[in-house]
Amino acid sequence: MVLDVHGGPWARDSWGYDPTHQWLANRGYAVLSVNYRGSTGFGKNFINAANKEWAGKMHDDLVDAVQWAVKERIADPARIAIMGGSYGGYATLVGMTFTPDLFACGVDIVGPSNLNTLMRHLPPEWMPSFPLLAGRVGDPNTEEGKKFLDERSPLTRVDKIKKPLLIGQGANDPRVNQSEADQIVSAMKAKKIPVTYVLYPDEGHGFARPENRMSFYAVSEAFLAEHLGGKYEPIGDDFKNSSIAVPTGAENVPGLADSLHR
Repeated sequence: MVLDVHGGPWARDSWGYDPTHQWLANRGYAVLSVNYRGSTGFGKNFINAANKEWAGKMHDDLVDAVQWAVKERIADPARIAIMGGSYGGYATLVGMTFTPDLFACGVDIVGPSNLNTLMRHLPPEWMPSFPLLAGRVGDPNTEEGKKFLDERSPLTRVDKIKKPLLIGQGANDPRVNQSEADQIVSAMKAKKIPVTYVLYPDEGHGFARPENRMSFYAVSEAFLAEHLGGKYEPIGDDFKNSSIAVPTGAENVPGLADSLHR
């Protein structure tokens, strides 16, 4: 099973066609998406229940859903991945560091690893909303806030990582700066923890160019197949016209290193 966590976090999953769900289902996975607390469309109380709960009760909601899927015999507890973009990428890193035994692997797409640097490097157009964001996430301008944000940052718990991790990042991301990926990759390498880092020099917050999306999902399905046992198509020509670069860890994904040298 793949736990696919939506971004935002102030957004929601809704009924209807989802290309990511369809792709993963085609490869043989059950897919679980959860409107954890903080998701929109369920009233103010539900949104406000997520205040200061990044890596707290918001993650508990995801864990509860996974445990439900295991209890219902939908998921094999030894073969569950966590995956997502933006806040979903952060949730992936939280899963790898706060509950390191729960997931077999993780795919983090443009997720923040350090909440202090995330909150200090917000894009200019978000600054009018800073008081609201500080109330929801934490305030990096106070000593108490800085300590709290450190406690909720996957970067400070890198040594807890036990399972394989794939990270995708855009070099021009104005929301989740490339340094968010660089920091955790550097920390993992320093502790000799394997990680595969995929970087796109022409992308921002997510992968807009179809060629780049194709390349990243080709890498992702090979990665998931290696650790969950689902199906995947060999990378083949999926890197054509993509700007994909892999600064570290190409050897950890079947066919990746060879495809980069074609």
